[in-house]
Amino acid sequence: MARGRIRARLRRGHLYTFSCLRPSATEEGPHSIEGPGYSRIVHCNQPLMHKRRPLKYRSNYISTTKYNFATFLPKALYEQFHRVANLYFLGAAIVSVSPLSPFSAVSMIAPLAFVVGLSMAKEALEDWRRFMQDMKVNTRKVKVHKEEGLFGNKQWQQVQVGDVVKVEKDQFFPADLLLLSSSYEDGICYVETMNLDGETNLKVKRALEVTLPFDEDEAFKNFTGIIKCEDPNPNLYTFIGNFEYDHQVYALDPSQILLRDSKLRNTAFIYGIVIFTGHDSKVMQNATKSPSKRSRIERKMDYIIYVLFSVLLVISLVSSVGFAVRTKFYMPDWWYLQPQNTDDYYNPKKPVVSGVAHLVTALMLYGYLIPISLYVSIEVVKVLQASFINQDIQMYDEETGNPAQARTSNLNEELGQVDTILSDKTGTLTCNQMDFLKCSIAGTAYGVRPSEVELAAAQQMAIDLEDQDAERSTLPRQKGKQQEIELETVVTSKDEKDLKSPIKGFSFEDSRIMKGNWWKEPNVDVIMLSFRILAICHTAVPELNEETGSYTYEAESPDEGAFLVAAREFGFEFFKRTQSSVFIRERYSASGQPIDREFKLLNMLEFTSKRKRMTVIVRDEDGQILLLCKGADSIIFDRLSKNGRLYLEDTTRHLNEYGEAGLRTLALAYRKLEESEYSAWNNEFQKAKTSIGADRETMLEKVAEMMERDLILVGATAVEDKLQKGVPQCIDKLAQAGLKIWVLTGDKMETAINIGYSCSLLRQGMKQICITAISSDAKEVVKENILMQITNASQMIKLEKDPHAAFALIIEGKTLAYVLEDDMKQQFLGLAVDCASVICCRVSPKQKALVTRLVKEGTGKTTLAIGDGANDVGMIQEADIGVGISGVEGMQAVMASDFSVAQFRFLERLLVVHGHWCYKRIAQMVCYFFYKNIAFGLTLFYFEAFTGFSGQSVYDDWYMLLFNVVLTSLPVISLGVFEQDVSSEVCLQFPALYQQGPRNLFFDWYRILGWMGNGLYSSLIIFFLNIIIFYDQAFCAGGQTADMAALGTAMFTCIIWALNCQIALTMSHFTWIQHLLIWGSIVTWYLFLLVYGMVSPTISGNAYQILVEALAPAPIYWSATLLVTVACNLPYMAHISFQRCFHPLDHHIIQEIKYYRKDVEDDRMWCRERSKARQKTKIGFTARVDAKIRQLRGKLQRKQTSLETLSPITPSQCS
Repeated sequence: MARGRIRARLRRGHLYTFSCLRPSATEEGPHSIEGPGYSRIVHCNQPLMHKRRPLKYRSNYISTTKYNFATFLPKALYEQFHRVANLYFLGAAIVSVSPLSPFSAVSMIAPLAFVVGLSMAKEALEDWRRFMQDMKVNTRKVKVHKEEGLFGNKQWQQVQVGDVVKVEKDQFFPADLLLLSSSYEDGICYVETMNLDGETNLKVKRALEVTLPFDEDEAFKNFTGIIKCEDPNPNLYTFIGNFEYDHQVYALDPSQILLRDSKLRNTAFIYGIVIFTGHDSKVMQNATKSPSKRSRIERKMDYIIYVLFSVLLVISLVSSVGFAVRTKFYMPDWWYLQPQNTDDYYNPKKPVVSGVAHLVTALMLYGYLIPISLYVSIEVVKVLQASFINQDIQMYDEETGNPAQARTSNLNEELGQVDTILSDKTGTLTCNQMDFLKCSIAGTAYGVRPSEVELAAAQQMAIDLEDQDAERSTLPRQKGKQQEIELETVVTSKDEKDLKSPIKGFSFEDSRIMKGNWWKEPNVDVIMLSFRILAICHTAVPELNEETGSYTYEAESPDEGAFLVAAREFGFEFFKRTQSSVFIRERYSASGQPIDREFKLLNMLEFTSKRKRMTVIVRDEDGQILLLCKGADSIIFDRLSKNGRLYLEDTTRHLNEYGEAGLRTLALAYRKLEESEYSAWNNEFQKAKTSIGADRETMLEKVAEMMERDLILVGATAVEDKLQKGVPQCIDKLAQAGLKIWVLTGDKMETAINIGYSCSLLRQGMKQICITAISSDAKEVVKENILMQITNASQMIKLEKDPHAAFALIIEGKTLAYVLEDDMKQQFLGLAVDCASVICCRVSPKQKALVTRLVKEGTGKTTLAIGDGANDVGMIQEADIGVGISGVEGMQAVMASDFSVAQFRFLERLLVVHGHWCYKRIAQMVCYFFYKNIAFGLTLFYFEAFTGFSGQSVYDDWYMLLFNVVLTSLPVISLGVFEQDVSSEVCLQFPALYQQGPRNLFFDWYRILGWMGNGLYSSLIIFFLNIIIFYDQAFCAGGQTADMAALGTAMFTCIIWALNCQIALTMSHFTWIQHLLIWGSIVTWYLFLLVYGMVSPTISGNAYQILVEALAPAPIYWSATLLVTVACNLPYMAHISFQRCFHPLDHHIIQEIKYYRKDVEDDRMWCRERSKARQKTKIGFTARVDAKIRQLRGKLQRKQTSLETLSPITPSQCS
């Protein structure tokens, strides 16, 4: 403890590992830094020098918002007028100031300003929230060197290139730093890079030896230096630069670089120089700009607007031609209009001018065909839908206190149309926690607790056997079968709470080897050796918890942590590590007293994705040299000696069983070494270790292969990867809903594959296609080999005859770099789409975004990306929908997302329930909007044609103003907010209902044109039936005929009744709110007529007392309203009746079952319908359980067959 600082006794740089055995910077010599891409110069501890050109670098301020104060107005206006309808109404508002307008300028400009202003206000509010979250990051504090060796707090956004910063334990790095020194004497520090690559295991970073003396504040009083390095780039795993100090030049590599948004762990503090700031940092270089996303329905609405605008143009042309003809040929005879004194707009001598002028008038008059209130109504509906998502208690996480959050409401309906989900792994699917569950030692299986897969299989078998019992006669034999299955799958009477282990990482149960009982087992030596392998063969560092007195372990992987906890529980506690030894405390010894044993660490050969094994060579207290190895069974079994295969058959059988149970397995082996043999090998190893050249790694691998042979198998382990709560069930439900799931992770391939098994994206029997890049300097050779692998795999899938065969595609980031190029990406996508699951490993954040873009653009279907770290921001922004996990490690993913949830399992409800509802609500709402506007707008055209294309409206101006604002707007909003075809429980029970969204059943052109046709039919009925009824007919008791005001009011009454009854027929789910708004709208119409008629005639005009004196007393008014309303809705009623009877949709059948309470009275039928409502899938928990069920049934069948072959023993035979 020098100068009160924490010192570490362990100098991990002295361990013999593949990752650490690299020449130091001084051995390699400085890099040649020249040419484009290597122009950055950093003056250490002199930040002011970077404020002027050519060294003026970006500030450390970051922004993830769409707008800023300067760009908000132009960009937001562009977004609004990117919508075709708004653009049309802008033109209409401009023309409204001219004499050609049939309406006042205010009546045209005010609605447009209201609609656009409301939408822009919503955008501003959502972007303000992003801005505030950015400010939380920008205003974080970090200690920065000011002058004379004094450090003070500065906000992150004030940190500059060249600053010396001091970062303390559990803080994030504010920028990309060069590590100078740490609280450890040898300048190492531990870094968690979860926000960058998704990995939670700690990385070791190491400072240059020349900067180690700078280990306290005062040391920086006169410190200067120069860094020359690469320019900002998105490559997380590379760095090239030189450090010039004290007239010497030292090479820099990634092991000295600390990246922004990484976290300092298990290290008291570090000092570093700021190299890249803000958007120049590597994590921000991997980010993409916040895109402006629009849903597919909204984009399709533009095309519908085009259609309606075409209709509007046609009828306006017809109207203008008709007006021009009448002006030319009839106007001279209409003396009362004084044609000789008229202006050019009505001049019989200039019919073309009159026609063109009337075209403008007609375009504005028939503008009700284009629903201006559609967009604002959708905005209101989406905001209310988003509030329901935010307040859904079923998506509230009690542990973190985080609810689901719709950060933007623009994409609600997109949630119901997702085809492919692209998910991060660590922190999204997993909690990165392993539980030691079972083991096989000396051919004996230990561990009686079932895995999650075994439990689910047993439960499903029990349900299936109950169904068989009900369908067939109940036999005692069936009961025996069920009991036998339950015994074989070790399902006990314990409930879920009993099954939970109080020890993190250890869920093992077996009294035979717990609490030292393994001393009573045969093969005690082998058992002891297995536990020692677990306690010695690792790279972990122990930490004493002073409160509990027990040790915790900082391991490079959660597997290692679980093995060390298991070894501790079995009585072999790893409690100390030095640079040359590992110390184990054996609690259960022959003497009965704990014994501390020291094992001298001679060599360590680390686990890599290529080696798939880890080996340590140690010397025990008796001087015996032991090689201890753990690794993949296929690798270990190939290296066994002839004498080392004693337990091979039994261990192989146990490993297969563990694999079928969804567990991750490793084999354990050892070998005793002679002194001379080890010395000779170690000399070769030291030569390879100290060599400098491109073939150094290859030499090391060859030397390792020489020693890792003639092993003796001792056993195997099985750990259960702890996924986040509900992840397998969620993936299973999403798969049944027909969604495809890709996993994009920064983890190594083995880890990703094991997670794939854990969450049932992979399973036993699934054929794995691994696309890998060969080692070659020729790029074309590598690409040709990859293309050949893709072609062969695609051909294999096409030739596969088994309909139940499933394929999984697994590819690494290095290979993806080639595959994502333009000349190969379509072949790769074609192969990926044919596979049941896709796992991409070792991918950078940029590659995640590129893969997401490829799937989105290549398939043309809706993609959803979900992740929890800064490394997921790119794909979250690139996908059609981005979902962030609001976990404990930063909020970068949430800040960039469209929706956020606390855990992956909530994605099921977000999509299958809210997505399904929102899609159907918006689709039906938009279709209804076009229906009502066509039904209303075309009546204006009919009347104008009926009155000689005069440009006269049959309706009072106040009627037209209230039509969209009050009388028909609230019911359609209630449709968009409260409509439910089925309840949330039914949505989850019948996941196949979700496919109505991806198949776009409710917003395809067939349905859209059908609603338009319904609107056309209704407009014809409303206009012509009213004309027939009221034309030349006695309207009042006094014999008077109806005037234009009475006809217009009667027609408008029919419109209000017909449209509101139509929306009532459209709804499947009613609350008091819908009843209030639908029938209240009709009542409001009559109240308005009553009040409006009582207003002075100077305001009400021809509508004065129209309801009280003219319409209400006339029976023909009420009978016409009833007749027209029924006639308008009759075809729709006939259509839905025919559809429900002969071509019902899934939700129609469910609604009928629920209506007749068959789900309660006939549970078997309900279960049968539920089993039908699953998309056929080859991934997910159900598919895996089915495989387990087939295995159990096979066992039962074999036992039953063997019993039946035995001849029965009769009493006579016994005697």
